[in-house]
Amino acid sequence: MTTTATPRPATGRAGGGDRGATRRRPSGRRHYGTHLFLVAMAVLWLVPLLWTLYTALRPKEVTDRYGYWSLHGPLNLENFATAWTQGGMATYFGNSAIITIPSVLLTLALASMMAFAVSRFSWKFNLTLLIMFTAGNMLPPQVLAAPLFEMFKHTPLPYSISASGSLLDTYYAVIAVEVAFQLGFCTFVLANYMKALPGELTEAALVDGAGVWRQYSRIILPLCRPALAALGTLEVIWLYNDFFWPLLFIHSGDQLPITTGIKNLQGQFLLDYNLIAAGATITVIPTLIVYLALQRHFVAGLTLGANKG
Repeated sequence: MTTTATPRPATGRAGGGDRGATRRRPSGRRHYGTHLFLVAMAVLWLVPLLWTLYTALRPKEVTDRYGYWSLHGPLNLENFATAWTQGGMATYFGNSAIITIPSVLLTLALASMMAFAVSRFSWKFNLTLLIMFTAGNMLPPQVLAAPLFEMFKHTPLPYSISASGSLLDTYYAVIAVEVAFQLGFCTFVLANYMKALPGELTEAALVDGAGVWRQYSRIILPLCRPALAALGTLEVIWLYNDFFWPLLFIHSGDQLPITTGIKNLQGQFLLDYNLIAAGATITVIPTLIVYLALQRHFVAGLTLGANKG
């Protein structure tokens, strides 16, 4: 008697694999709510900017006749040329560069050193120092305005350095305050990033005879380039747009940064909003250039660790 083996249906691992493949397929759901929210936020941010640019391109006579919320009249660049010459934009751009560039470089340099100390070494006061640096950002700047003003006023400097004979009415006062207030945030961000780096890197360097400075400058600092680029972009935007501290500490009109120089576009009896809009648009150009130049590093720094775990 002969028997014929009937093939069994493949319901084992292959079936499980098919079901697993089915489960791994994307569901195909469309996040309409998320997309609608993002579009609404983009419109909310873009409409004022675009309307400011549109106002800057319109002559004042046209807006006086038809109103600012109209679409009549020609468009030209006369307001930009007038704002550049009448407002002294070239001088104020230079003043902003004198304040912003050293402030950003000093902040990143000091913050990276402090972050290296509290993240790569275990000692008694590393957590305490990190908390102190971070807690400094909790104080509103206005609380310290009067004490800092009096302190700078009574800090003597040679007249060859300061025309006022004190730290007041100098770039040094603004730079020192900007660095002090931004140091805590940058230290906190860089310390968290450095803690994520493998500890074997510095241990291997220590075995090879590398000192602390070489570990910091040759090993850790190059690996922090994305984080430094992201922080550098943010710091340039924040310090360049700062209005409070320069207005408080600098009294000479020819030393004010660009954010306070826009006041020169205001008339004594009449406000030319078209001219002010043109001046405000001009002030945005440097920060826009910095962001576009560092956009790739900025996005990479913001998304660090997004794919971990």
